[in-house]
Amino acid sequence: MTVQVTITASGRMSLPADMRRRLGLSEGGAVFLEETEDGIVVRTAVQAVAHAQAISRRLTADKEGAAVADFLAGRGEWQE
Repeated sequence: MTVQVTITASGRMSLPADMRRRLGLSEGGAVFLEETEDGIVVRTAVQAVAHAQAISRRLTADKEGAAVADFLAGRGEWQE
C-alpha cells in the first residue's frame, strides 16, 4: 500500500490512523526508519527486531562458533 503524507516545515509527518492501527501503533509508539537505495523503510520495533534477526541468521549460517551460546561460552573463557 502506498499513501502520500505531508511533511511539515518542522519536519513532522503523520501516519494515517488506519495504517497505525494495522501496525499496532494506535496509541503511539516508536518506529525505525532505514534509508535504502530505494527510499525510506518504516518498521515497527517488532519488525525491526525480526529484520535484524534475519540478517544475523544470513550472516552466521553454517559458520562454526557463530551461535549466541558459543559467544557466551567464549566470553567466560577470557574473563577468568
